[in-house]
Amino acid sequence: MPALVLLGAQWGDEGKGKATDLLGGSVDYVVRYQGGNNAGHTVVVGDQKYALHLLPSGILTPECTPVIGNGVVVDPSVLFSELNGLNERGVDTSKLLISGNAHIITPYNVTVDKVTERFLGKRKIGTTGRGIGPTYADKINRVGIRIQDLYDESILTQKVEAALEVKNQLLTKLYNRRAIEAGQVVEELLGYADRLKPYVADTVLILNQALEQDKVVLFEGGQGTLLDIDHGTYPFVTSSNPTAGGACTGSGVGPTKISRVIGILKAYTTRVGSGPFPTELLDEDGEALRRIGGERGVTTGRDRRCGWFDAVIARYATRVNGLTDFFLTKLDVLTGWEEIPVCVAYEIDGKRVEELPYSQTDFHHAKPIYENLPGWSEDITKAKSFSDLPKNAQAYVKALEDMSGAQISAIGVGPGRDETIEISSFI
Repeated sequence: MPALVLLGAQWGDEGKGKATDLLGGSVDYVVRYQGGNNAGHTVVVGDQKYALHLLPSGILTPECTPVIGNGVVVDPSVLFSELNGLNERGVDTSKLLISGNAHIITPYNVTVDKVTERFLGKRKIGTTGRGIGPTYADKINRVGIRIQDLYDESILTQKVEAALEVKNQLLTKLYNRRAIEAGQVVEELLGYADRLKPYVADTVLILNQALEQDKVVLFEGGQGTLLDIDHGTYPFVTSSNPTAGGACTGSGVGPTKISRVIGILKAYTTRVGSGPFPTELLDEDGEALRRIGGERGVTTGRDRRCGWFDAVIARYATRVNGLTDFFLTKLDVLTGWEEIPVCVAYEIDGKRVEELPYSQTDFHHAKPIYENLPGWSEDITKAKSFSDLPKNAQAYVKALEDMSGAQISAIGVGPGRDETIEISSFI
């Protein structure tokens, strides 16, 4: 059975958790393949709201096996806090699997992240300060700590000491901070070993065997396409690859196993943190989108920057990820506007540009060129089929589909699990 990839097609926060949860009853495995607890998914089940940061959204579906792949960075304290919270609410988390090759966010990674961001001042990236970037840097520099290292104290100690040789020089001589004791770090990390052990597995083998047995595997990306370390709005990006290619490297499943790539697309655009944002609204419309859409970061707690839909970004996401489908979320938030502007191109140095500019400088100076589409005032939250939507809402969806380059197969008309219009099945 081919695998599916589900990822954000903008700057993240598009509603991936809801989409993954919707598919959870139809898939056997849901896999997080990159990022860490800098991601945030909100899933509403009945009258219950769940905020997930590190765990795959499929953990809320009893029939599904949730997997944290090798491409994820794991803070054990956050992991157990999230597991405890779900267990207290009656959610069974015993089926969780974690790759032994996933890297651990150590206490010194968090410290380095925070002091570096403060040191940058006005040039800061807007990191969450959770140690994600420094952990990926350690991974690339080959001084990272993997989950499997917790089960060999000698190797763990050697690796921590090697990592701290450089980091303590940085902390004490540049940032005027105390040196970190290797022994304390080793002791803290070893304290997680026993509780982690039941979850640790060879997830590469398990996932490939599952696909050979005609099981359905869904790969869930954190953040979004425009935050990809290679293909996003660098340097205002995350430290991993949320794009479709990251699903393969972050899980150990080859690209020939993937048949559909689903992009989650909000009916308008939001962004958290620093960086260029051509359609950002700093007026009453922007505030209305933020208020009606409840636009506050699940992980950061920061207000999201809001703007109109950007078709240039959507086309770029389609191309970079090889998207086959879109799941359009939060269409209901746009109810009430007489006209809804959609960015169809940019103006850069007096020229019309219809594709995402290659140059960081050009994108920073891009001005949106809008096309106004007629709005609607009818409540759409009870709509169960595409034909139930007002004519103008249908036209808006069709326009976005034509501009974005892939079919819109599902539409979110409210936050609830059942407030979704399914136009065509993803499976």
